[in-house]
Amino acid sequence: MIQVWRDNRERISASIDEFFIDIAKGINQFFVDCGRACIFFYQSVILVFSRPFRFEEIIKHMEFVGNKSVVIIVMTSTFTGLALAYQIYLGFKLVNAVNLVGPTVGMGITRELGPVLTGLIVAARAGGAMAARLGTMRVSEQIDALEVMGVDPKQYLVSPRIIAAVITMPLLCAIFDFVAMMGAHFLCIDVLGLDQAIFWDKIQLWIKPGDIFQGLLKAGVFGVTFAAVCTNRGFNATGGAKGVGEATNQGVVNSMVLIIILNFLMTSFIRFFYAIMGWA
Repeated sequence: MIQVWRDNRERISASIDEFFIDIAKGINQFFVDCGRACIFFYQSVILVFSRPFRFEEIIKHMEFVGNKSVVIIVMTSTFTGLALAYQIYLGFKLVNAVNLVGPTVGMGITRELGPVLTGLIVAARAGGAMAARLGTMRVSEQIDALEVMGVDPKQYLVSPRIIAAVITMPLLCAIFDFVAMMGAHFLCIDVLGLDQAIFWDKIQLWIKPGDIFQGLLKAGVFGVTFAAVCTNRGFNATGGAKGVGEATNQGVVNSMVLIIILNFLMTSFIRFFYAIMGWA
């Protein structure tokens, strides 16, 4: 009986050790992938300034990343504004502060929810497509064919996608902010019966241009993040169809995790900078 108990204890101990070793390996691999993505991003972006310039490719990818994401951004932002406004209204109603629903929703959307949700949504839609397309081109040797023809594949395939993401993400974030506030306005004024003049007066009093700029800046950084990570994973995919699927999955997951981490770091840095400048 004692021997059985000892054997079970050893198996449990080994399982726990293996669990934490796998976590450590995953964290290490995550940071390795981030480093490779940074190097890949640098190598790709500097090619934007070399001839031939790929303006047509940039416009094409802006249409893919931007225009084709508008519908899902509008749908998501509408119900985000509705849900956030209603939950804040229920909380503020308890302390008789419903007139502060508008600015509170505005701050939450412009500073945090707008850029973060926009980044997550576009990373899942456009970032996954980038990784899958580049991965398919890699395993089918189309990228090798470009190199044989004397075309730099990073300049032709990667740089336009990164630039397109940087340009379109702040625009998508602005759309998210506007539509979410319209959803909050509809709920507060037309459904809950709050005073419209007070609603907008409080928003104008408390929401500063720096709050909106903070969100747009975050959105641009998130665009760089998911574009660099996903293109890097797709560009270096191996192993046929299975490798393409794994590269796409890893690219999207790593992008989302990085967006969440960068959101906190950028929020802390921006608020610290605003405090130093006396803008907070």
